[in-house]
Amino acid sequence: MANLLGNSLILVDGFSYLYRAYYACPRLTTSSGFPTGAIYGMLNMLRSLLFQYQPAHIAVVFDVKGKTFRNEIFTEYKSHRPLMPEDLRIQVEPLHNIIRAMGLPILAIPGVEADDVIGTLALESEKLGRTVLISTSDKDMAQLVTQKIHLLNTVNNTILGPSEVIKKYGVPPILIIDLLALMGDASDNIPGVPGIGHKTAIALLQKLGGIQAIYKNLERISPLAFHRSQNIIKKLEKYKAIAFLSYKLAMIKTDVPLDITSNQLIQEDPNIDNLLLLFKTFELNKWISDLENQKLWHRNKRVNLRTEKAIIKKDSVIRSEICSPRVANAYFTILDQVTFSSWLYKLQHSKCFALNLETNSIDTLTASIIGFSFSAIPGEAAYLPILHDYENAPSQLACLDVLLALKPLLENAQIVKIGKNLKFDRGVLQRYNIDLKGMCFDTKLESYALNSINNGHDIYTLAQRWLGYDLTLFPDIAREGKNQMTFNKVSIQAATYYAAIRADIILQLHYKMWKELQKEQGPKNIFEQIEMPLVPVLSRIEQNGVFIDQRLLSKYSQEIGDRLVKLELKAHRIAGESFNLASPKQLKNILFYKNSLKSLKKTAHGNLSTSEEVLSKLAIEHPLPQVILEYRSLSKIKSAYTDKLLRMIHPETQRVHTSYHQAVTVTGRLSSSNPNLQNIPARSNEGRRIRQAFTADHGHCIIAADYSQIELRIMAHFSQDIGLLSAFAKEQDIHCATASEMFGIAFSEISKEQRQRAKTINFGLMYGMSPFGLARQLHISVKEAKLYVDRYFDRYPGVFQYMQDTRQQALKNGYVSTLYGRRLYLPNIQDKNIMRRKAAERAAINAPMQGTAADIIKRTMIHIDQWLLQQKHPSFKIIMQVHDELVFEARTDAVKEASIKICSIMESSGNLDVPLRVDIGVGKNWDQAH
Repeated sequence: MANLLGNSLILVDGFSYLYRAYYACPRLTTSSGFPTGAIYGMLNMLRSLLFQYQPAHIAVVFDVKGKTFRNEIFTEYKSHRPLMPEDLRIQVEPLHNIIRAMGLPILAIPGVEADDVIGTLALESEKLGRTVLISTSDKDMAQLVTQKIHLLNTVNNTILGPSEVIKKYGVPPILIIDLLALMGDASDNIPGVPGIGHKTAIALLQKLGGIQAIYKNLERISPLAFHRSQNIIKKLEKYKAIAFLSYKLAMIKTDVPLDITSNQLIQEDPNIDNLLLLFKTFELNKWISDLENQKLWHRNKRVNLRTEKAIIKKDSVIRSEICSPRVANAYFTILDQVTFSSWLYKLQHSKCFALNLETNSIDTLTASIIGFSFSAIPGEAAYLPILHDYENAPSQLACLDVLLALKPLLENAQIVKIGKNLKFDRGVLQRYNIDLKGMCFDTKLESYALNSINNGHDIYTLAQRWLGYDLTLFPDIAREGKNQMTFNKVSIQAATYYAAIRADIILQLHYKMWKELQKEQGPKNIFEQIEMPLVPVLSRIEQNGVFIDQRLLSKYSQEIGDRLVKLELKAHRIAGESFNLASPKQLKNILFYKNSLKSLKKTAHGNLSTSEEVLSKLAIEHPLPQVILEYRSLSKIKSAYTDKLLRMIHPETQRVHTSYHQAVTVTGRLSSSNPNLQNIPARSNEGRRIRQAFTADHGHCIIAADYSQIELRIMAHFSQDIGLLSAFAKEQDIHCATASEMFGIAFSEISKEQRQRAKTINFGLMYGMSPFGLARQLHISVKEAKLYVDRYFDRYPGVFQYMQDTRQQALKNGYVSTLYGRRLYLPNIQDKNIMRRKAAERAAINAPMQGTAADIIKRTMIHIDQWLLQQKHPSFKIIMQVHDELVFEARTDAVKEASIKICSIMESSGNLDVPLRVDIGVGKNWDQAH
């Protein structure tokens, strides 16, 4: 329960406690006959709650006698409920008085229910970054549950978060209202849809979503309810108005106007005299004894907090044994020089610390730092705000003074920095003339090195996976959508909790994952020797950017726009009517109903497919599909590149700065976004036109350096096949060598078509392609393709043996490895489904080649960067990495020397038994160089 202490809020459903105490406790009375059982029971429950959770904020919320706004909507609402028993009713007012005397805030708002007050306070507190516990037995409250708001059942001491709600009720919190709207709630007299029970309601919600979605998709109910589907549809249609009325009744109101905020819900010191008088009046002798002998309501609380601090201090030493994040009394806001100096000294004398930046943008070239958070000891962290500028924001330390003080610390390579995305942090700090050094650990990359196939290496996923902790999401403290605030507008109190806990979690995640990495030499090497050294390299490449010829790109974008208009008119002429070419539904009607073309495939939802694969086959018998294919291709080029690139030219640098991602692909290859450089067509005319717009600055040229047939060379190394090793050693054209072996002809007689066939065979079999797949690629019979496969393996037996050995290794270990130790896990390698198992086997064969190629080009980038850093005035810089290619911008007068150096480093970056070869191209733009 440690993560529920500290900056938390507990909201007690007063009547839930009261009724439970009334029916569970013995019928106690005073000597005069006044009932006290409910008072006694509820006080015991409250004391237990306070001692166990010790919240920073608390309130006990009661209903007010009388009607609420729900009675105006539905006069029968709760009308069937019996009146409160008289011997319970007369205990309510004394109980209120005792709770107030205890120093606990008590709320009762006319016109609404306690649920509505609780919902309003819970959401407000969540936005401030607090953990909220709602202590209740009311299932309606489950609709309020989020990652930060949980339900507490003190009967069995269980806490319900989102996953527990799903397990208990069958639907997530967001669908609890819909569940009650369908099945009704007898306790509140919410009618629901007659005839729709719990199981049917859950089935409908799980398959279709909320009631809005259900009523929009009534025709899809048939496969859900089988023989009863028509009956259910009729009931839903007949009682639609009641369903939506029930939804209104079940929805908790979360915007109740209140004269108090969650910040003010703090337990005050008890009024001892009043408490003593009340306890004596109602003859609560045990409570009188506790109050007189122990000063129960204030002294014990402080003792417990001191104990908690001692536990934190003890736990923080045992770094490698952390099991869950601790957040009690250990998060600080740095607002004054004394506190800042104390933390600065602590960090300067730490061997390592976690660093986290909060900014107002995700663009490293324009982002401003709003604050820093640090953690050097698990369970303890601080937030240093420097640029919060909302109304009434507290005074903060001067930004410039803070940066000047932090600069030596952040540039000290001897003090290890731990982060969750250090490439971003470094990029932002560069704007402030701070060169972040000591970047040794990044939780995202630690996770990626351990297992690249895991979904999610972000801090939210990792906190849940490794620590069982749900982090607050940014929209939870800064609103969502168009009303979302930037971080500088978030209150410092909420920002402290949000940012400090991230620094703490980063540190704890590192200790957990580093312990695992140290057990596995291969993944550890990948992390230490490739992934972490690459971080500053990629940061520099991103900052370099690439110059874009705006005039050329704008002209080409206009040309594509004109061609799209003509293609649209052409499609309308062929179809004989106007229609939206981008609409699959309208296209489906034209192709399959009007022109009676045969449908070849269906989508996952059962609709006729108009995919590229389908249209390519239909184009053989009708002209319209070919026009649609061309239209789609050009439209994608225009939206994804010619138009988008123009918008992405940075106003400060006049260049495009892509973002590289290390922890996305399974094989270790880099990916990029904004723009995605990997998907620019390489050989089409459209792709070449786009590449022509990637140009060099004045007085410079573009150098494109591309590894030649790197994966085939890696195959030769892994397989140790004599034929492949010999061909590469002799610098033979490997596809011609394969054609010569396959077709039994001399090199000089090999045709272009035969070389292309050999190339398809080389790459196809390297990717684990079957004879059937090869037949489809070469447009030949499966029998002929099998002859090619057999002949290939006869000529290259080492390749066949490598494939057999690799399958066995994958089956035994569940993974394969690259030359440098990167593990590529194959969860489906033993799958009972033959299709999934075969796909995993094909991946097992190819992944070591792709992964090793990725490792080599990453090593190359590190080596080139290291060489460049040693030069006083380097003549070239890396501006892009795409597939097996590196792109440079070099001074025109130094192109020859730059090309020689680049080629030398690239060809010496692998440890293969065959030579690596690099094709070098030079030009004014990327297309010319490529």
